Amino acid sequence: MSFNPFADFSMEGHVALITGGAQNIGEAIARTFAGAGANVLIADLNGDKAIETARNIQQQTGSKIFGMKCDVTKAEDIKACVDKAVEHFGGLSTLVNNVGWGQANPDPIAVSDDDMIASYRLNTLSALRMVEAAAPYLRQAKNASITNSGSMVGLLPAFDFLAYSSAKAALNHMMLGLAHSFAKSVRINTVVIGTVLTEGYAAAGLDAKTQERLTNPDNLTGRSGTPQDVANTFLWLASPAGSWVSGQTIQVAGGPKRVRLIPED
Repeated sequence: MSFNPFADFSMEGHVALITGGAQNIGEAIARTFAGAGANVLIADLNGDKAIETARNIQQQTGSKIFGMKCDVTKAEDIKACVDKAVEHFGGLSTLVNNVGWGQANPDPIAVSDDDMIASYRLNTLSALRMVEAAAPYLRQAKNASITNSGSMVGLLPAFDFLAYSSAKAALNHMMLGLAHSFAKSVRINTVVIGTVLTEGYAAAGLDAKTQERLTNPDNLTGRSGTPQDVANTFLWLASPAGSWVSGQTIQVAGGPKRVRLIPED
């Protein structure tokens, strides 16, 4: 009998709920999990897009996928998503808190209270409430995990994205605390994502010149990332291959430069 080195990356028997899963990084995570054998519920503010993406991924992978509208800042929507996953697939073993968004704030001290609170509610508090709703089912599941989409600006603050970077920094700290709280029952990790160019950058207020510059960022690989680069890490962390990893913030950012050991040309 031959040894299969990829067996631990199988998601057979897993049920995954992915927020913000209708497009970009979330869509790549959903497709990768489904391709590895998981059943997936895609929750997204754009309900029509969630349904369309679910249909396409199911055709591509053969896994069972369900898409639905969900505003993660609303308690009733969060409960509905978790209830639907359990009703549709019989349980829940994998939660991906992928929702996150930030808007450029050129003058950081001019950021309003409302903008700061809204950013925290979307990027941080929504993840906590998703964990709260999913916890009873995750605690019963085998190899249960929660994986969060973080951001490099949560580690290296960006003054022109003050509200967003502050909320993402809070997410890192909060999830580390939760990982200790859940300990042996549910693994919790955060993927700190670098520059992955999507249409979201334009919506966040970055002009075309800045987006062009970001295609060749100052990192060790010399390129920006792709949604699949990120999805591959999520698969590792959620699958049995990552069963000894918890309480970590793992950078997937092309190797950000922290020190310069020798002069460059």
